Amino acid sequence: MALTASAASKEPATELPAFSVLTRLLVVAPHPDDETIATGLLIQQVRAAGGEVRILLLTAGDNNPWPQRWLERRIRIRGVDRQRWGQRRLAEMQHAMQQLGVPAQARRTLGWPDMGITDGLLQSGSSLLATLAEAINEFHPSLIALPSLHDHHPDHGSAHVLARLALARQSRPPPMLAYLVHGRTLGVRYVEICGSAGQQACKLQALAAHRSQMALSGNRLRRLAAPPERYAVVPPRTAQTSSALPWQPPAWLRPWLRLSVVGEQGTQSWRWRDAPLRRDEKGIYQLQLTLAGGLNDTPRFVRLAWDLHAIWIFDHWGWHEL
Repeated sequence: MALTASAASKEPATELPAFSVLTRLLVVAPHPDDETIATGLLIQQVRAAGGEVRILLLTAGDNNPWPQRWLERRIRIRGVDRQRWGQRRLAEMQHAMQQLGVPAQARRTLGWPDMGITDGLLQSGSSLLATLAEAINEFHPSLIALPSLHDHHPDHGSAHVLARLALARQSRPPPMLAYLVHGRTLGVRYVEICGSAGQQACKLQALAAHRSQMALSGNRLRRLAAPPERYAVVPPRTAQTSSALPWQPPAWLRPWLRLSVVGEQGTQSWRWRDAPLRRDEKGIYQLQLTLAGGLNDTPRFVRLAWDLHAIWIFDHWGWHEL
């Protein structure tokens, strides 16, 4: 799990609900290996209690060029090469699931574009939200593990937004636990799973099944998968009253920045200079929303990003819940 001891909240860990045959855990995994790194112990404990696990895999992880170049000894990666790599990663995930005691039929793969979830989310008329809502409702989970909003990988942060919006219309959504793989966060309530020595050994065996990822990043992935697993508790829906943004980008960067707002009623996006912003007496930027319903449309998320293509894949600013 990505949260290290130094990144953990100072607040005490809370208790997980007792697992039983009635537990229905849904793991939202943007890529193959996220299910093992982030939730390998959680999955085993739910299965040991007789509960059911469904893994909702959003992409095949096929846009993964550097490990592919290394293992296949190639520079240029064509579309057919990416498809082959995606099939390899899906096969690795199936072996990892076997190690965790999860049957192959427990995985549902949506086939979204790797490194393309954010674009799909922000695209007008996108079907991603409806597809995810249908997949969640089909399983009727009693507990959901989903990526953290603060994960620096764009697919992870956007997966959180999509899952939250997909659940927003439920009057009583299931408890949600957010896992962090890329990055650090502070000051959040969390639940913690340490697992037995046997469970940790099974988790490491499952991690080893992801051979394509271990080839270049084995040590890093083993650190991420080390116990304990910590999950931020996603708070229940509350009335939103703040339009404050957490960012203070330098003036020289602002011409290349884009601000996007996503809610149940749609998406709006502006270049920084055109965004409906005002600065309050403390110098904090306030977003003047114009979507129908104002701030009462819950939940609502805002994203700050480069308005340019960049080699670096991770988000610098990322998402914020208003």
